[in-house]
Amino acid sequence: MPVFNSPLEAFLHWEANTPDSLAFRQPVNRQYRDYTYRQAGDEVRRVAAGLQALRLPPKSHVALLSKNCAHWMMADLAIMMAGYVSIPIYPTLNADSIRPILEHSEAKAIFALKLDDFTGQKSGIPDIPLIGSELYNNPSELTWENMVATHEPLAEPVAQHADDLFTIIYTSGTTGTPKGVMHTVGNVNLTVQTALKILPIQAHPRFFSFLPLSHVAERVAIELHGLYRGAIFHFPESLETFGEDLAKASPHMLFAVPRIWAKFQEKILEKMPQAKLDKLLRIPLLGGLVRKKIVKKLGLSEATYLATGAAPIAVSLQEWFARLGIEIHNDYGMTEDCILSHYNLPGTNKFGTVGRPLPGVTAKLSPEGEIRIKSAALMKGYYKEPELTAQVFDEDGFLKTGDIGEYDHDGYLTITGRVKDQFKTDKGKYISPAPIELELLKNPYIEQVCVVGMGIPQPIALIILSQEAKNTDREAVNASILATIDELNPRLEKHERLEKAVIMQEEWSVDNGLLTPTLKVKRNQVEKIHAPMYKTWFDRPERVIYEEELA
Repeated sequence: MPVFNSPLEAFLHWEANTPDSLAFRQPVNRQYRDYTYRQAGDEVRRVAAGLQALRLPPKSHVALLSKNCAHWMMADLAIMMAGYVSIPIYPTLNADSIRPILEHSEAKAIFALKLDDFTGQKSGIPDIPLIGSELYNNPSELTWENMVATHEPLAEPVAQHADDLFTIIYTSGTTGTPKGVMHTVGNVNLTVQTALKILPIQAHPRFFSFLPLSHVAERVAIELHGLYRGAIFHFPESLETFGEDLAKASPHMLFAVPRIWAKFQEKILEKMPQAKLDKLLRIPLLGGLVRKKIVKKLGLSEATYLATGAAPIAVSLQEWFARLGIEIHNDYGMTEDCILSHYNLPGTNKFGTVGRPLPGVTAKLSPEGEIRIKSAALMKGYYKEPELTAQVFDEDGFLKTGDIGEYDHDGYLTITGRVKDQFKTDKGKYISPAPIELELLKNPYIEQVCVVGMGIPQPIALIILSQEAKNTDREAVNASILATIDELNPRLEKHERLEKAVIMQEEWSVDNGLLTPTLKVKRNQVEKIHAPMYKTWFDRPERVIYEEELA
């Protein structure tokens, strides 16, 4: 594998040396549109020339608003080639959330490509050049297609240097306003070079990109990492075709957040109930065949590294998949450290932890137990926010992650909570909800949970039921949830013990602002809506309360 110093250098190498190798496979109306490295390079160079023709100042910021698709990555490459800085934006954001990011980042142009509701988002875009796409039914005055048709390929792409600003990634944020994290070419190069050394993935692998590319993990671990390896990138066409598209891609690596892994489990159990699955797995020969069939159906039979992150995953879920021969590695990183932090690796995977520090990473715990990270890949700061930047680094230059954790005797890190998630009950006792929530999530009837308790004597659990629970008799669901609480409470401190469960009427989603785009619960938003009801719920005699019945 050649050694590269930048993502653009990697792409140009494959364009020149393996021009006929497949780069992108994009499903459109259930037909595949394939782009070799030569074909992708030709389009990227023409669009880069089109960007330069807009006469933007050098190193201008160019925004990218789109769901994952071949043209997301090609647009990113065109921004690099033209010598500009990318501003990725989550494709689910509404106009009121898009506008402040574009204004704060001083974006001079924007790609708006594969989107579900661009009509509703368009009012959030100020008067800057907008590049749409006919392929994704999102036309505009400027489109990807007419840029390709009207410009000659850019002969000399602008070189990327280690200190050049590469991107500004606005954090999805479970609290507060998104902040623009600045990463250089050198930062992303270091993370990718580390991944190349530690992850057991073949050259020219197949990658499947579905988590938002506007998030640091998918951007670095899938797009940029894949570019360095000369990967073939597959994408889902829609949520409805996701399973089919993943199975056809059969990727060599997959990164999925815990909620996605839970959805995979749910789909498997819909077709084969747990009791039947357990029975079949106990039969030696047949059990092996069942495992192979399930893994192949998921599209994971050729994967050599399966990872999760962005939110806590229950050990019980990892163990459930391990019985099928699917080993999930829980990794840890954040936008600010360019996901160069802690990973679990094949052969040294320890469930319940997020692994050990990666090469080049120094980690420590503050006196309060906060995890602090130092490496050469740390962000250069928050864009136009010097005071916020100063607050997030300690006196020794370590990044304050905001996460609370502990190391075991083998050096594995376990996340035990968030500094800002701690709350006090009216007894004045602090509670860290994350470990309690992880225990509750072991129950298959619970899809999401938020443990709260500010202003009441004991905490309560706000619960979103899983699809399995919705298909099950309510009394059985209630009994199961109470059994989980009653089994958990004796293991908690007295002030942490759960008084009751409240089943939420409205699901938490990205659309209603209660989940981040990476599917983490926005605790502050959930609390903002429901805090006025805590005392009413607490004072009711039932231990399991359905919000809909009180509406």
